[in-house]
Amino acid sequence: MGRLLIIVGLLIAGAGLLMTLGFPIGRLPGDFSYKRGNFSFYFPLATSILASIILTLLMMLFGRR
Repeated sequence: MGRLLIIVGLLIAGAGLLMTLGFPIGRLPGDFSYKRGNFSFYFPLATSILASIILTLLMMLFGRR
């Protein structure tokens, strides 16, 4: 459990570093946003797929013990 918390903390810190360096996390080309009047809708499809791929690879890498 401790190792998992360390990995999650490092992932969050890495995402924060990428965001401060200007990497568009959450604003990828496959993310949909719709605005009309005072209504806005945002669906992060590409960000969700990318996060799923990265988490799957990490679980495959660290789950083989």
